[in-house]
Amino acid sequence: MRRAPDAVDPATAPARVPSIRRPGLRRLTVPPRPVVRAALAGMGVAAVASLLWTVSTPTDVYAIDVFGALRQPGEAAAIIGHRGDRSMAPENTMPALELAMDDLRYVETDVRLTRDGVPVLFHDTDLERVAGRHERIEDLDHAEVARLDVGSWYADQWSGERVPTLDAFLDALAEREGARALVELKAAWTPDEVRRVVDLVEVHGLRGRVVLQSFSIETLQSVQRVAPTMPRIMLIRELPPDPVPIAEQLGVIGFGTTAASVTAAQGAVDLAHAAGIAVLCYTLNTQETWEQVSALGVDGIITDQPSDLDAWIASTAPGT
Repeated sequence: MRRAPDAVDPATAPARVPSIRRPGLRRLTVPPRPVVRAALAGMGVAAVASLLWTVSTPTDVYAIDVFGALRQPGEAAAIIGHRGDRSMAPENTMPALELAMDDLRYVETDVRLTRDGVPVLFHDTDLERVAGRHERIEDLDHAEVARLDVGSWYADQWSGERVPTLDAFLDALAEREGARALVELKAAWTPDEVRRVVDLVEVHGLRGRVVLQSFSIETLQSVQRVAPTMPRIMLIRELPPDPVPIAEQLGVIGFGTTAASVTAAQGAVDLAHAAGIAVLCYTLNTQETWEQVSALGVDGIITDQPSDLDAWIASTAPGT
């Protein structure tokens, strides 16, 4: 893994995420031109994505392309809304996700496949907690999933909220040029299953703005096989003392891990940064943990309380 080139510090960067300027990656940071869209009309998602992938394939993917300059100890980490803004609306629903995308540079969500292969946004292994049913998403066709009420459990005012498709989420993301998404692929995915997600990312012109992540090595290997240049993160509960070898093996740009993990292996963050690899922490909701990981120089904090974290960063930033 080569050392990444210098990047602009995100603390001083403009709110809008700039297009990546490397040859081969630039064209797919914006939707296809009207003439291209006209030429592609009527083609299937997979065919369109295949053509877009052929038109322009980047040679390198770096953490700085997604997160800006990697942080030094004490520098403010990126704020990442966990399943949207769960403090304001039901998790992984379009209202929660749109609230996060409107206010933050990064939002995190989860994807599972319905029985008939439609990628939808849903976290839990079953529907019990948010829909009061014992089935899994994988047990139902999309037509059945689309009728589920996943808002009433949160509050009566959200009654009738539905499980969004990944396609709908990416459409909303594409409308917000300053936003990027961390998309966790839940459980183990085959290369053919991963291709359905990659195809949607390509059709929406979002390469470089969507990062795929997973706890599953099998899934990360599937992404590596299908889309080796798509940025991806390994989720891991315990960060190795030297995380660089496994990052190079899987081609990941970063790790998502726990506060306890980075505290136990403090040198791992420095080793990762020296190799151009980002380190994020999940899911942190207290000032104590925010302060703890920020002191170690983590690059992003995934939280259920993005507004509170933003206020804390503002109040503790140098000069305030």
